[in-house]
Amino acid sequence: MEGRRTETQYVGTPWWTMSLTSEPLYERGRGIMDAFSMSAGDGGECFLAHDVWRPRPIRMDQGVPLSGTKAGGGAFDGTATLQSITNTRTIVVSGLPAGFLLSAGDYVELRMSALKRSLHRILADATASGSGVVTLSIRYGLDTQHFTTAAVVNFEKASCVMQMDQGSYKAPSNKSNRQASFSASEVFYAA
Repeated sequence: MEGRRTETQYVGTPWWTMSLTSEPLYERGRGIMDAFSMSAGDGGECFLAHDVWRPRPIRMDQGVPLSGTKAGGGAFDGTATLQSITNTRTIVVSGLPAGFLLSAGDYVELRMSALKRSLHRILADATASGSGVVTLSIRYGLDTQHFTTAAVVNFEKASCVMQMDQGSYKAPSNKSNRQASFSASEVFYAA
């Protein structure tokens, strides 16, 4: 440490990155963005991020959170079971409603704990069988050293853990520019 600065070492390349620029902000909006920036990375904190344009599988999106009945019985809330890991790019998911539709480009999250998540894209259309089981080909190989069949599979606002890139938050306070912006990168917590 030097003064109030802390060094951070990044290992590897994050799979997910983002850049955000707000609409023009006034007092209240600026305050909300400033508060978010203080709790989302300038001190090592992190936040969950999901694609707001695709919060659930596209063919199942009715504009409300996922719901229904699992093929084997019980309420469906967007979460399912990781039945098996065929290889790092192929997983088998169970506990879905019969006929649940997944499309190429949909997101799937595997969650071991609140801060241990792995976010992937589905590579090909797939439909759950009558017993609620589907095999998915995914983009970005699953880290099988840290993720097992104990992971919860999530299709509702599938997220990854992110942290603001150091020094990227900007929020000028002049009349010609009232937009806040920042960039962020996925962080991986193995513990």
